[in-house]
Amino acid sequence: MKSNPLAFFFTVSNYGVWLPGDTRGWIENKHGWQLPDPIGEIEAKALMTEKSVILNETSRDLVEAQIAETCAFRNWILHAANCRSNHMHFVISAYQVAPKIIRSTVKAWCTRRLKEKIDPLRENWWAERGSIRWVFTEESLEQVIQYVLVGQDRKPPTPHVKWNL
Repeated sequence: MKSNPLAFFFTVSNYGVWLPGDTRGWIENKHGWQLPDPIGEIEAKALMTEKSVILNETSRDLVEAQIAETCAFRNWILHAANCRSNHMHFVISAYQVAPKIIRSTVKAWCTRRLKEKIDPLRENWWAERGSIRWVFTEESLEQVIQYVLVGQDRKPPTPHVKWNL
């Protein structure tokens, strides 16, 4: 495998919309895909400090604009961004920047903008982490860009899908 990716493909769920134990299955940090766990889901809900976040069109547009602004300011290449009601995807090339830094920077700036324009009292907008997939080929880059831009409207999200990255 090549050591330098062309880009990173990020998926970040909104706060509270895909909890550990979820009936659709879920991703456990460092352990991968997990089967549903109704007790675990109840426990995760009990730990929530705010209601789950569902974004309306205005909020989604704000998030997409903020992702673009953050990338422009940092001289990162934004290939695609799509904020949905319950999650966001973005594909970014940022050479010599760790993908976790990219993800946390985008989430932080989107949070600032949402607090400023939508709800200054809300603290939690996004899930704690989010998926980072490394993209190594031009073909794979085109594949994830198309998924982010148009694939979301064709099928329900499938977090366990295998990408040819």
